[in-house]
Amino acid sequence: MEWVDVLRLFDSTLRLATPLLLACLAGLFSERAGIFDIGLEGKMLAAAFASAAVAAWAAAPALENPFPGEISGLGLGWTAALLGVLAGLAASMLLSLLHGLASITLRGNQLISGVAINFLAAGLTVLIAQDLFSRGGQTPQLTGGARFTEITLPLAETLRGIPFIGPLYADVLSGHVIFIYIALLAVPVSWWILFRTRFGLRLRAVGENPGAVDTAGISVTRQRYAAVLICGVLCGLAGAYLSMGTSAAGFGRDMTAGRGFIALAALIFAKWRPWSALGACLLFGLLQAISGYYPKIDLGIFVIPSDFMEALPYILTVVILAGFVGKATPPKAGGVPYVKER
Repeated sequence: MEWVDVLRLFDSTLRLATPLLLACLAGLFSERAGIFDIGLEGKMLAAAFASAAVAAWAAAPALENPFPGEISGLGLGWTAALLGVLAGLAASMLLSLLHGLASITLRGNQLISGVAINFLAAGLTVLIAQDLFSRGGQTPQLTGGARFTEITLPLAETLRGIPFIGPLYADVLSGHVIFIYIALLAVPVSWWILFRTRFGLRLRAVGENPGAVDTAGISVTRQRYAAVLICGVLCGLAGAYLSMGTSAAGFGRDMTAGRGFIALAALIFAKWRPWSALGACLLFGLLQAISGYYPKIDLGIFVIPSDFMEALPYILTVVILAGFVGKATPPKAGGVPYVKER
């Protein structure tokens, strides 16, 4: 493998790991507060659809008599993409509030609530997309101001000539959409919030011993709702990236393709820690990149088929869940509704 191929592989790894990282950090906040959330997949899917639909509508020109399936929009420029992101955040946060209502206020089963959100998002997104755009449950492909373009970091071309460091900076770190940089920045920010602020201390305490937190005069309900809303924001960014920040911009049926569940596996593998979550998501992203660049691998003695390479990230998910669930210790109050003692 040549150095250029390695750089391309690293570049793809970063792109593929971004939605996983955002969803993983979303689950981190929620589960650190004691709210298990397997509805990450549904929130990402809802955000992806809302972002693509609103961006397509906002960027489309205003038409007096549109044909069936043709969009009459606002004719906005780059602000159409911004409106799309806001719509994605709103959709994800709405589902987060629904999960919070079922899990925190009504003290329902958190796993069932998460499954219901996944089914709800999978069905509604296709139904609404078909009704609005008549494209088989898809939105139009996003172009121009309806999507985000790549950003070239400062001095990328100047530093390209420096051995090793220059190509890494110019070809791997530079040239991405803003979501990737937000995801990377979210790791140290999440670490600082959770482990260096009073809010983070209270949030972690709620996930370990909510009774002690309540005795100290801190609202367990408020802390947990704050956590699920942060989860909604991060899932919204992950979904918006999938539909507005990738090469095939637009929404498609079940386009999250199990990324929410992979993010949960990465969260368990990382033992609910932000920096470890970054490493775990990069590992999953690397496996996806390898399966994309090398559909099949010839080892001489035998050939690894393409089907196995495509399934490799999901196989690793099962292996991690089977091998680390018993070893990784989740927050002690996770999944348990809090009932205030009288």
